[in-house]
Amino acid sequence: MLGIAMSVCGSKGCACTAGETALFDPEAASAKERQARYRIENMDCPTEEALIRDRLSKLPGVTGLEFNLMQRTLVVRHEMPSLAPVEDALSAIGMRAVPVDEALSNRSTVLAIARMDCPTEEGLIRGKLAGMTGVASLDFNLAQRTLTLSHAVDALPRVLAALQVLGFEVEVQEAAAIANPPAPQPTRTNWWPLAVSGVSAALAETAYWFHGGNQWTVVALALVAIFTGGLSTYKKGWIALRNRNLNMNALMSIAVTGAMLIGHWPEAAMVMVLFALAEVIEAKSLDRARKAIRSLMDLAPERATVQQSDSSWADVDARTVAIGSRVRVKPGERIALDGEVVLGHSTVNQAPITGESLPVEKAERDPVFAGTINEAGSFEYRVTALANHSTLARIIHAVEAAQGSRAPTQRFVDKFARLYTPIVFAVALAVALLPPLLFGAPWLVWVYKALVLLVIACPCALVIATPVSIVSGLAAAARRGILIKGGVYLEQGHKLKWLALDKTGTITHGKPAQTDVVAWGDAAPTASRTLAASLAARSDHPVSQAVARAAQAEGLTLHEVSDFAALPGRGVRGRIGGVPYHLGNHRLVEELGACSPDLEARLSALEAQGKTVVMLVGENRVEALFAVADTVKESSQAAIAELHRLNVKTVMLTGDNPHTAAAIARQVGIDRAHGSLLPEDKLRAVEALRVETAAAMGGKIGMVGDGINDAPALAQADIGFAMGAAGTDTAIETADVALMDDDLRKLPMFVRLSRATASVLKQNIGLALGIKAVFLVLTFTGQATMWMAVFADMGASLLVVGNGLRLLRK
Repeated sequence: MLGIAMSVCGSKGCACTAGETALFDPEAASAKERQARYRIENMDCPTEEALIRDRLSKLPGVTGLEFNLMQRTLVVRHEMPSLAPVEDALSAIGMRAVPVDEALSNRSTVLAIARMDCPTEEGLIRGKLAGMTGVASLDFNLAQRTLTLSHAVDALPRVLAALQVLGFEVEVQEAAAIANPPAPQPTRTNWWPLAVSGVSAALAETAYWFHGGNQWTVVALALVAIFTGGLSTYKKGWIALRNRNLNMNALMSIAVTGAMLIGHWPEAAMVMVLFALAEVIEAKSLDRARKAIRSLMDLAPERATVQQSDSSWADVDARTVAIGSRVRVKPGERIALDGEVVLGHSTVNQAPITGESLPVEKAERDPVFAGTINEAGSFEYRVTALANHSTLARIIHAVEAAQGSRAPTQRFVDKFARLYTPIVFAVALAVALLPPLLFGAPWLVWVYKALVLLVIACPCALVIATPVSIVSGLAAAARRGILIKGGVYLEQGHKLKWLALDKTGTITHGKPAQTDVVAWGDAAPTASRTLAASLAARSDHPVSQAVARAAQAEGLTLHEVSDFAALPGRGVRGRIGGVPYHLGNHRLVEELGACSPDLEARLSALEAQGKTVVMLVGENRVEALFAVADTVKESSQAAIAELHRLNVKTVMLTGDNPHTAAAIARQVGIDRAHGSLLPEDKLRAVEALRVETAAAMGGKIGMVGDGINDAPALAQADIGFAMGAAGTDTAIETADVALMDDDLRKLPMFVRLSRATASVLKQNIGLALGIKAVFLVLTFTGQATMWMAVFADMGASLLVVGNGLRLLRK
């Protein structure tokens, strides 16, 4: 987060270091040294890193180790004739290491895979490609039907051939398409085969009852139904079995074939029809989740009115418009690109980006964003970002990346599913074989029960429940100007117990005004104001800017400043006319030894009024005091009250003085306030909250900030919230959660959405497991039939998908 790499497990889950950790000094490498790169799939945490380091560092010839837990890679620097000892050592401690050609491992290709809709297909592809030589990593995005492949150059043809063998249509996306990917097309369904299959199955059932049993017309109609509606299922099932994958298609193919072999022709036909129909409905339902992301992509228009070199205006493709170009926008038009207004003024509806309910006034030098709507006047703006790097494009990219990251519940479900399916399959075999062999029970009865078990063996509903819910929650948040960078943060949000907030720019507007100037001692008031403003003008801190603005408003002429330096959490310093000066807060004055009882009393009086005071110090004596007051945002008090109603406690962490912090906290209703904090003090405060919360409630800690000074605390928190991220590259790309505008009311909105997501996930998992448990019981009591089982299994899938999609309306 914000460039802060965590080095201990526990802050952000196990994958808690983004950089590489070196064991030896790389400068000390000898001329004979070589290196080998491994991908280790089960290296998730510093615990595994320590185990590997301890084992490999003892091997003769190993000169260095570099770990990257985020990428699960290990680089071994060595002077060994063979890497066999390294690979044997990794195997001995249970690490699954796959060698990766270092020179070729940085190639990345995006594959668009038609009809890759469900974790069933993902599991099939992953099982085929995961162990392939030259394949370093697989990153699936089911919502966009894409697979991002990290691979060696010569591996791509083998990958494409393997996908073709699995029966998938694959398209390699060009670089331009990757930067600005097209929206995935809705699933197209050929209804005629399904209609023929359904009619044939119904006629087979009718003929069976009419004739009182099987007859050649029954068999013929059933075969027509099975092969018109289920040919695709059989094809996918055969491919899965060849690759030793017991997915739903394989299980359904076995069950239908078994039903035909034991003479249940009408039921076999009806099962296949129901399965094919349910798959179509499920694909259509999943398209709704994709539509939520497509709606974001469709916000920015494809064309823009751009000024040409001869000063004429022309409509051109927005993707071809260069930075610095001049674009004209008419009333009612959507803005095509990010930019800055250079002529005219208007009101712009920014809801698609920031979630703001009211239009925002725009005048010269104000920023505008792609995808927003010009409501009133016409204006011209200068393009500041290419189409594929606009704020909207970064939001879409972040949402898509978040979909690819597995939430904790999804990781648990995936592990459960890998165990559940083979166990139920083994139980089905036992049900088919043991009672007839051991107790002389009727073969047909128990084989039929085994086939029913096969139908309900695939955990499709369980596996699909989590990703649909997470995607829906992420899309719902993005629509409201809340950019969540992963399912893990969406899930953790419902456990928030404490929320730490910065003051300036977060709770307050961050644009304070100077209210008091007090000359101290025998210093000349005008000279002191000029000196202080000369230093303040070089700083970007809001308090310094208030001092500088006040001096400029009086028409004071500022001095040149040399040797200027910012003192984080304290103030600034510099030389004016060769004399050293400091402008800073109470802490800085104390460090300089310039405090006195009289000064302390005057400071306390001003700070008790909720004002922030900075002082000009020259040659170890205070020359003037400058009091500055900030105004609280209208939304802050309502947001804090709503958080309290949600049982989330709040604490203010600010570098401002304790008196001002306490006054602002009282005004907005914050539970605790800590002032005079340096960045490292904020970090320690968040750590203390983590310990307190873990001991008392086991909840999570959030930190809200808008500046680089908050970075350590944001990184230490379980969830870091960046304020006012619209147009800010750093916040969008590095924060856990980015609030696109400065409205704190988005915080309780995030908590409510997170709690709704957690509730839906529990409902979906309970629903999927409950239906399967019921049918396991019904199967052994002889009350479940195959068509009932397939209806229940696929019905459960549709129920959990529909339940997950409810989050889009939250």
